[in-house]
Amino acid sequence: MAATRLFSHHSAFHETFFILPFLLRLHTAGAFKPRLTVSSSFPPSPRRGANLRKASNKPSPSRNLAFSPGRPKRRTRSGVDFDRDLYRRYTAYGHAPVMLTEVLEVFALPRLRSFVDCTLGAAGHSSAIIEAHRELELFVGLDVDPLALDKSRARIEALLSDGSRDELRAYTHVRNFKYIKAVLDGIDENLLSEGVDGIFLDLGLSSMQVDHAERGFSILGDGPLDMRMDPKGTLKAKDIINSWPETEVGRILRDYGEENNWRFLQEKIVNARKGGGLHTTGELSDLVRKASARSGGRQGWIKTATRVFQALRIAVNDELQTLENAIYACFDCLSSGGRLAVISFHSLEDRIVKKTFLELIEVGEGQEDKDDFTLYKNDKFVTEEQSWSKQIVVGRNGVIFTKRPITPCEDEERTSRRCRSAKLRVIQKH
Repeated sequence: MAATRLFSHHSAFHETFFILPFLLRLHTAGAFKPRLTVSSSFPPSPRRGANLRKASNKPSPSRNLAFSPGRPKRRTRSGVDFDRDLYRRYTAYGHAPVMLTEVLEVFALPRLRSFVDCTLGAAGHSSAIIEAHRELELFVGLDVDPLALDKSRARIEALLSDGSRDELRAYTHVRNFKYIKAVLDGIDENLLSEGVDGIFLDLGLSSMQVDHAERGFSILGDGPLDMRMDPKGTLKAKDIINSWPETEVGRILRDYGEENNWRFLQEKIVNARKGGGLHTTGELSDLVRKASARSGGRQGWIKTATRVFQALRIAVNDELQTLENAIYACFDCLSSGGRLAVISFHSLEDRIVKKTFLELIEVGEGQEDKDDFTLYKNDKFVTEEQSWSKQIVVGRNGVIFTKRPITPCEDEERTSRRCRSAKLRVIQKH
C-alpha cells in the first residue's frame, strides 16, 4: 500500500509530502530535423565558483525599458507536432498547459531523477512530466498562490494514487520561486550540492487567476484593484493608483506597460483621485476606455487596458527583479547536465530571461549579438530528437538551446488564444 503523510506546518511555509504512485502512457511527437547553427567561441575560462552571479553596479533590467517601435516579429516555431489529445488530457480547472509537447521534449533527458516546477499552477506540465518519467525520484512543486497549490496538490495526489510508485518523493510548497534554494535545502541538505536535473518556470497568469474577478487581474471583470499573486502581500494595485506619486505612476505605465500614451493616462489616473480615486477593476477599465476613445474601436482600448493592468501587476509583485534573482538561483540549483526552461509572456520578461541566460553561460564578448553563427554540432548537447532546438549558444558554464525563443505552433495558437505570446527559452548547465 502506498503511504500518505502530511508534514507539520512551518512558519515560513507549509509542505505536503506524499509517496504515491502513477501509471504512464505518453504520446511522442514526430521528429523534425532542422539545420542546427551554434555559437561556440569564448575566451579562456576563469576560475568558476558555486554562485555565478557577480556583484555589479549595472542597473536592473526592469529600468530603462521604455517602449521602442518595433521591427516585424521574427517567430521561431518549435517544429514539433501538436498533440491535441495530450493537450486535452492535461487541461484542468479551465487552464491548459502552454507548449506542453515542447516542454516534454525539453526534459526528455536520458535520466530525469529530480524535477522542480517553480510555478505549479494547475499542475498540467508537472502531471505530464511525472507520467513521462518513471525514473523520477523527487518532485517539488512551488506556487505563491495557496488556492492554486491546493488544487494542484489534489491533482498530483490523484495521479499518484494507484500504489505503483512508492519510491517517488513529492513535495508541494506555498512559496515564491525566488526561494528555491531554501526550499531544496529544507527537503534535503545534499540537494544543493548534487543539484536537480530539471527546473521549469511558466510565468503566465493561470485561468484560475484571470477568471476570478475578485483577484483583480481581469480587465473585463469588476473586482477590487488587488493584483497580488501572494494573498499575504501588503501592496495592492489600488495603493499605487491612489497614493503613489504621479511620477511613479507614469514610470510604471511607461517602463512596465510599454505604453506610448503613458503621460495622458498618468494625468487621468491622478485626476481621478479628486473624486475619491479608483478602487475596482471596472473603474480603471472605464477610465482607460474613455481615455482611449480617440484610438477608435473596442480592440484599441482593450490593448491599452491590458498594458496598464500588466504594468500594475508587475509593480505590485515586483515581478521583474524577482524573475532575475530566481533565474540565477535556479541555475545554481541545477546538476551538471541539468536544464532550466522558462516560458515568458511579454517582452520585458523575455529580455530578462535572454540577458540572464547569456550572463550565466558567459559567452565571448559580442558573440550574443551576431546573427551568423558558426556551423557546429556537438552530440553532447544536441540530438536529432531535439526538433524544438534550432540554434544554440555554447558558453563556459552552459549551453543556451534557444538563441531565439521558441513560440507555440500554429495549431496550438488556434486552439488557445492565450498562448499566442508565449516564448520558451532553455538553458543547460555544464
